[in-house]
Amino acid sequence: MKFFKIDLGIAILISMILGVLLGVLFGPEVSVIAPIGKIFIKLLSMLVIPLVFFSIIMGAQALGKSKNAGAIGTLTFVYFGITSFIAVFFGILLPVLFEPGKGLDLSILANGMMDASLEEKGEVAGFWDTILGAIPSNPFLSLSEGSVLQIILFSLFFGVGIGKLSDEKRNIVSQFIEGVNDVLTWMIIKVMWLAPFGVLSLMADAVGTFGYDVLFNIGNLFILYMVALLIVTFPVFGGLVHLFGKVSGLKFIKEMITPQIFAISSASSLATLPLNYEACDKMKVSRSVSSFVLPLGATVNMAGNAVFNPMVAIFFAQMYGMELDFGHYVAIAITSVLGAVGTAGVPGPTLLSVAVLMAVGIPVEALPLIFGVDRIFDMFRTAVNITGDASCAVIMDRIEKG
Repeated sequence: MKFFKIDLGIAILISMILGVLLGVLFGPEVSVIAPIGKIFIKLLSMLVIPLVFFSIIMGAQALGKSKNAGAIGTLTFVYFGITSFIAVFFGILLPVLFEPGKGLDLSILANGMMDASLEEKGEVAGFWDTILGAIPSNPFLSLSEGSVLQIILFSLFFGVGIGKLSDEKRNIVSQFIEGVNDVLTWMIIKVMWLAPFGVLSLMADAVGTFGYDVLFNIGNLFILYMVALLIVTFPVFGGLVHLFGKVSGLKFIKEMITPQIFAISSASSLATLPLNYEACDKMKVSRSVSSFVLPLGATVNMAGNAVFNPMVAIFFAQMYGMELDFGHYVAIAITSVLGAVGTAGVPGPTLLSVAVLMAVGIPVEALPLIFGVDRIFDMFRTAVNITGDASCAVIMDRIEKG
């Protein structure tokens, strides 16, 4: 994808750098251009939900023709689960080894206390609540409200149903679905022309609003967090793609640079879907596989979050001088993985951190320290999330092709 004959990834990178400079130079006053970024995100949001709906239908009905369809669906969820636990492992291991929260001055918490309402929002839904919440009572209402899990379930069911039609009827419905999907893709390509302007606005606003002073209070955590994300992105995802996807790890990382840059600026897995599709196309992943895996992964595969939440929990435990045992770490791991499933792929406060802290009895009063700069953390974990989605698509495509 090009922007005035410049590769879109390069244009977005230049915009990010300019946005950071504007934020540093003008501070909070730069928020005057924030609406440009918001307009861009709203335009993408307008198109992403319909794209998810029709893409999954198209992917499900196309995969239904494959003898490996059932295996692909099962292995996709297995892959998401395994990589999430790997991410949690590093999210626990690094803070245990390097103790970023030890000796931190508790006086930095004096300016804010945890809102009690956030504790209620941070409760992780039970098993049956999660299952019931994923079943739409009205799919059209789910579409209007952007209830992604419900949309995915209905789309999968609908796509499988198309595959059971007679050839004549299936071809008619399939052509309609593919036509709508092509129109949505065309619309998104046009909207992506605004990406450099939107990214510049978003980055300038983020830096101008938050600055980086507050990161000094949690600098050790941020550095360790970035190290963990780099480990998960390069050795883990790159290695898995090389071993099981038969695609060079270097080629995979190269093709993912543009989606990662955009994910960092937008902090939204769903908004990054169009660029993730394009990256998978360049790696010769069939659209039937990427249309199934990528929208699903943008909702239920949150490897970056799986790194972040245990790391925050252990950081605060160390800050309060609490000793965690093996049982605590198991509870943190399980809560982090299960709680991330169904987290909408859109930017927002990390309320799941509340649930993880509450699961092991760590005081939640310190969380405003993280919430204040969550946008910065969210930018980078989103890049890891979408990289995990693409790695799964590459591997599942290899399995599907045999």
